[in-house]
Amino acid sequence: MHSVSYYQEKMSDHFSQIVAHKEPKNLYEPIQYILSLGGKRMRPVLTLMASEVFNAPCDKALPAATAIEVFHNFSLIHDDIMDDAPLRRGHQTVHEKWDLNTGILSGDAMLILAYQFFESYPPETFQKLAKLFSKTALEVCEGQQYDVDFELRNDVTIPEYLKMIEYKTAVLVGAAMKMGAIVAETSDENANLIYDFGLNLGLAFQLQDDYLDAFGNPETFGKQVGGDIIENKKTYLYLKAIEFSSAEDKQQLVHLFSIQPSEKIEKIESVKAIFNASGASEATKTAIQEYTFKAFETLEKMDISPDKKVILKAFGDSLMGRNV
Repeated sequence: MHSVSYYQEKMSDHFSQIVAHKEPKNLYEPIQYILSLGGKRMRPVLTLMASEVFNAPCDKALPAATAIEVFHNFSLIHDDIMDDAPLRRGHQTVHEKWDLNTGILSGDAMLILAYQFFESYPPETFQKLAKLFSKTALEVCEGQQYDVDFELRNDVTIPEYLKMIEYKTAVLVGAAMKMGAIVAETSDENANLIYDFGLNLGLAFQLQDDYLDAFGNPETFGKQVGGDIIENKKTYLYLKAIEFSSAEDKQQLVHLFSIQPSEKIEKIESVKAIFNASGASEATKTAIQEYTFKAFETLEKMDISPDKKVILKAFGDSLMGRNV
């Protein structure tokens, strides 16, 4: 197997070419732009890695990995429009750099492009990939709608929130790994187990993303720190703070999440203080660890060599040690 940096470089080289010089320029330039912003490329890396875990060359999984990352970035363009987000990975979002119509149309084109990358596979593999991809894409949309709905509700529960992030984020991580397994033509049991590994890793990843949104370093996080607080998103941090806080702090928190003051920094700092005082910050870090360990437990059931289990565990550890 290769290193994570090898997979990342392979994906970066590939993305620099996939829509280069295509016309019309105003459709494809935003696509090239969002793909060029990089990031860790966790999802396509996992597809390439999973293919090699099950003894297939990673180049065989390159089209599937590309589909996953193109779809993921399509969803980011539209999420940023819905959230009116100014930054993505430290750069202007597509709708800010161009306009809303461009963001919508270029995003639509990316969804179609994602499906096209499966066409290089034989019919049986194509069918399995497309079936998993369609299921996952719809779940991502359902998760996004739950996320939007929760902004207007004051009775969101922890189980509801976990279902939302499972659909919005974790299923795509699980699917990325299972696609590598499908391309490698491993057993259904192995394919399902590596999906579960990715799903739990994805849950841990999103919980950590929520934590970093509030407590991350603005210089390394790449997004607007406190964005979830500004948008009144009922994250795990918020729900745990509601559960643990005194009546007075709970009342203040509910009030803060019902307003959009002109002075956003003051709101962010007040909310973060309640997150810390209530123990919600520590509870969130504990949940991140629990889902990470659950993912690692799944590895033990897979029919793969011990050294490959070590590689997958190391990748999981590196994700949970991130600050971006």
